[in-house]
Amino acid sequence: MKIKKWSIGLVSVLLLGALTACGGGDGNGANGSASPSANESPSAAAEGPSSPAPSGEEDEALKPEAGAKLKVWESKEQMPYMKEVVAAFEKEYGVPVTLEEVAGGDQGGRLATDGPSKLAGDVLTLPHDQIAQAVKAGLLLPNDVFEEETRSSMAEAAVKASSYEGVLYGYPKSVETYALFYNKDLFPEPPQTWDEVIKFAETFTNSKENKYAVMWEFVGYYSYPFVGSFGGYFFGQDNTDPTDIGLNSPGAVQGFEFLRSLKPILPMNAADITYDVKTQLFTDGKLALNIDGPWSVGAFKDKVNFGVAPLPAVPGGKPSTSFSGVKSYYVNSYSPYPIAARLFANFAANKKNQLKNYEMTGAIPANKEAGEDPKIKNDPYVSGFFQQFENSTPMPGISAINALWDPLKAAFTTLWDDPKADVKTTLDAMVETVKTAIASQ
Repeated sequence: MKIKKWSIGLVSVLLLGALTACGGGDGNGANGSASPSANESPSAAAEGPSSPAPSGEEDEALKPEAGAKLKVWESKEQMPYMKEVVAAFEKEYGVPVTLEEVAGGDQGGRLATDGPSKLAGDVLTLPHDQIAQAVKAGLLLPNDVFEEETRSSMAEAAVKASSYEGVLYGYPKSVETYALFYNKDLFPEPPQTWDEVIKFAETFTNSKENKYAVMWEFVGYYSYPFVGSFGGYFFGQDNTDPTDIGLNSPGAVQGFEFLRSLKPILPMNAADITYDVKTQLFTDGKLALNIDGPWSVGAFKDKVNFGVAPLPAVPGGKPSTSFSGVKSYYVNSYSPYPIAARLFANFAANKKNQLKNYEMTGAIPANKEAGEDPKIKNDPYVSGFFQQFENSTPMPGISAINALWDPLKAAFTTLWDDPKADVKTTLDAMVETVKTAIASQ
């Protein structure tokens, strides 16, 4: 490993209130997976930590501090995998590592209190929608030493999700998004475009027989492709500016109009399309295409002859854009061994270890080369999610998102169920509702 001359400035902001974990929202909760949302609390400033700044000459190998020892936080389900990573790291660098079990949803909050008291892990894992809070609190060190390597080796969406205001902090670990589950007995090869889906539906969809070509839940998370794929957006500046809401922009209007054109191939009211309904129909062979996430693979294994593929391209041939989530390793800014901690985070996130994580836990790699590995490419399920992830947008990580989910769901439902509702008028009213709710937060 080589480094260039560099230095780290002092980190001087400390979170006085606890970070909050992801929760709420309007995503699928049928299997206990987190819904898309984020909470962001105002923080006050105080004197923060001063991390030792490693430095080195061009071509000097980066080495851990003398006497370095690390504590790494990891969730229970990831412990067997992380034990193997730790053993390999200790062998290569000679740095002892203590593993401490901390639930994934608790690590952000624990860092806020345990970081300043020097009790937190030197390295931890956070979902991308908690980064803004942690960075504002001065709790994370930038991924500056391995920035170039990370940007070149990881999927672009993962790098973007692991950054805040253009600065990379994370070492991407795993990703998730939703994709197209297809019944191979009905679709030997997955449809590439929505036009193919529409044509198939003309002979397959029959509401009297409870047979449908395609289904997805009418919530903002799963319906985002009908916004983002057409040039619409939730918030401006890469979903960081709540003063710029793009859900009534020309692109969003076009996307909603296309959405309504699909009603003949899915003649059901929005409220009647639930996770349980479409899961049962897909299991019974009465639903040909099911838009869902990796958390649902287990529900169909050994029951359905299915595969997973990217979402169908929208009219014009543009790939469908989904929402995605990213988990990354981060370095605690209060770590007394910031060099060793950086080395560990980068080591744990390398291609070899991401493939190991996939083999042991099913986690989808963020590393591009890992995604091209035969283990992934030949996996009938994971490869489809990885391909879709490359055409995804990280879920917004600002608190304003909480004001958006319910009005957006209501707008989707109105425009789907009521053919008389005007698209632009409905979206304008929805945006005004969201603005009012944001202002009251």
